[in-house]
Amino acid sequence: MNFKPFADSPFQIRISFHVLIQRLEEQAALKDGMRSALAQEILDEIEPYPELREGITDTDQIIKHAGIIKRLTGDIFPEALTLNEIKAISVPFQDVLFNQTQRLQNIIAAAGSAFDINIRDFTEHQIYVSSCCIIMNEFYGTDFNFSRPWFYDIPDAKGVIKHYRILYNADFMDLVPTPGAPVLTAEDIELLRDNYDDLSLWKKYFPKDSWTLKGFAILTLFDATVENAVSSLKGTLLGATYGNNLEGKFLDVFRSIYKLPNLNIGFTSFNDAENTFSIATFNPNLKSYLLPDHVEEECFDTLCTRSLSKLVQEKTYFAISDVAKYLQAEPDNVMAQRFLEQGIKSMILAPIVKNGHLLGIIELVSNNVGELNSINANQLENVLPYITDTIDKQYSNIQNQIQAVIQNEYTTIHPSVYWKFKKEAVKFLQYRGLKKDYALKEVTFHDVFPLYGQIDIKGSSDTRNKSVQLDLQEQLTALIPIIEQLHLSNKDSDAEQHVRNLQEYVMDVQSALRADTEQQIQNYLELHIHPLLKETDDLPVKTKTAIEKYLTQAGKEGDFHQNRRKYETTVAMINEKMALLLDRAQVQAQEVFPHYYERFKTDGIEHNLYIGATIAPAKNFDISYLYNLRLWQLQVLCEMELEHHYLKPYLPYALDVTSLILAFSLPMSIRFRMDEKRFDVDGTYNARFEIVKKRIDKAVIKNTTERLTAIGKLTIVYSNHDEEVEYKNYIRFLQTQKMLEDEIEMLDVEDLQGVSGLKALRVRIRYNTSLPVRKFFTYTEMQQQAKTISI
Repeated sequence: MNFKPFADSPFQIRISFHVLIQRLEEQAALKDGMRSALAQEILDEIEPYPELREGITDTDQIIKHAGIIKRLTGDIFPEALTLNEIKAISVPFQDVLFNQTQRLQNIIAAAGSAFDINIRDFTEHQIYVSSCCIIMNEFYGTDFNFSRPWFYDIPDAKGVIKHYRILYNADFMDLVPTPGAPVLTAEDIELLRDNYDDLSLWKKYFPKDSWTLKGFAILTLFDATVENAVSSLKGTLLGATYGNNLEGKFLDVFRSIYKLPNLNIGFTSFNDAENTFSIATFNPNLKSYLLPDHVEEECFDTLCTRSLSKLVQEKTYFAISDVAKYLQAEPDNVMAQRFLEQGIKSMILAPIVKNGHLLGIIELVSNNVGELNSINANQLENVLPYITDTIDKQYSNIQNQIQAVIQNEYTTIHPSVYWKFKKEAVKFLQYRGLKKDYALKEVTFHDVFPLYGQIDIKGSSDTRNKSVQLDLQEQLTALIPIIEQLHLSNKDSDAEQHVRNLQEYVMDVQSALRADTEQQIQNYLELHIHPLLKETDDLPVKTKTAIEKYLTQAGKEGDFHQNRRKYETTVAMINEKMALLLDRAQVQAQEVFPHYYERFKTDGIEHNLYIGATIAPAKNFDISYLYNLRLWQLQVLCEMELEHHYLKPYLPYALDVTSLILAFSLPMSIRFRMDEKRFDVDGTYNARFEIVKKRIDKAVIKNTTERLTAIGKLTIVYSNHDEEVEYKNYIRFLQTQKMLEDEIEMLDVEDLQGVSGLKALRVRIRYNTSLPVRKFFTYTEMQQQAKTISI
């Protein structure tokens, strides 16, 4: 029995069996035979012990009544399952376990007398707040979701930690406020909702022992060791960085999965360019059992032909359950000799393969015969994908280290900021020449003004889905008669089932396309249908001809991909035209004042501009350069819209575009992110700009369902009055130049998640003009025109 003192809690806990006793009374009252008689017999036995109904708070009473409690709970703790189920009577969030099944008793006994059972990572703060949330959900109708997986981590007799998931059944519990329990208002609940970390506040509204929890819960455990180990591995590896102690992290996971406390792990790198094995290039301290005394070796010298074929060519596991016996059969086997010399009696070698390339070999080794074998080698399937991604990440990181100096590290750097990267690279080379260490500093530019704009292809996702639907429908419709002919020719029952499956897929693609439908159908065709079609022996000529035609049409350039090709061609044509125009226009804009420029191709073209004194410190920066760039940006988007207007009739799909600009007047800092090879805003405050950028694309006009961006209109999103006045001046100027229509829409933007108070200007683009000469009006020209008009 485990009956530890209760943690600090708002509950007065009374272990009671009143609900169970009431059910027995109802059964006995029926007087319908053996079950009623048995219920009455149990009621007679417990009659001298009213505390079983009223509630027990004393540990000694639990111990004293252990026998009668076991009798009372016989239906829910059947003796026949005591060696199978891992169950006990408990109280939620408390380490109270009694009336344990034999299997649970065995598990706790194997852990040893020094083991102290506790819910993993569950603090008294969490217990208190979770208990309060139970009360609020039950009595105040709230829906505070505090649930998460709870685990007991219990060592077995070998010392291997096993992980047991905890489930509670609280059907036999009642929750009752004491006379002194405070009554909460809606304002109180809202205050608590926003102050999870303020434990004193929770104790104010839910004082200790202010509620009575009467009854008992059924605690059920199930062994989730493998699942938990995989989950833990994923979490660990997501944060793994270059040089981390991966050996220790891998080792804990594998020992849990294989339940082998003495299991060890190694890793050997593979260089497919030179066909050599070496110690781990990303972590030389990671042991290699294949190469105990060598840094590098030809793989044919290290592995025998059989294992080499499996690991390097077939890329599958290779296991030896008895290394000594294996060596007797192949006495010249270098690999087996090396393992045996290191005391290894059984082992598994598993290839780490990424994108078809062998990165290396994970080595699981044991000093006991038979512990590792071809059967439990398959348990690697659970974790190998995550290990593969992590090792691939380690290789990528070391490549970044190797290429960290100049051009290989900064190949995508815009010319306007190249000088600062060059400065850092020069420092690095100077220190290296002096044989001193120098860590490349992050390249940051402070006090720069951001500009963001985009040309978005309207309805691109819907068009793509429609294209996929049309292609798949045509392909499946053509395929069904062929499979029916195969069924008639071969009387193959599998072919009949394939016909039914294909007919169901046809129905699927006629409705709204799900995210995984295309991949699911393609996988089915590749795995089940296409191999069947390639078995053309003993088929009629007509069927063979139909199959050959189908396979040709199903090829990448075949007719069954024509609608998708039309969609991809449309997007590519729009993107290429827009990107070319934007890049050419940038040449003129850079001549006014150097600024950072980057663009991205998605379903449309996005661009970021950053201008400020720190980007070109050799030049005198004036705020008018920012105004000039904003006016230039408006003109470029108008020209891009006009280019698309004339391109649209020649597109395979007549897709429209929408234009958007985000005005942001506060200076910020940008930092070059080495992992993504691009600049990003620096600091949490400046992150608001990035948040708005990501969310305005789908924004709507306040109190409507109308999208903020519209076909044929240029939309400018801003947040303050000064920005409104500034952009209205630009718009009026471009209206005089016949680039924009006369009407300006003033709009409020629906509040976005984490962002509110945005406004927008929207103005229609004038299309009834010829394509403009590539000359952009400057901010100075706009000012001169304004003076002329005022005079």
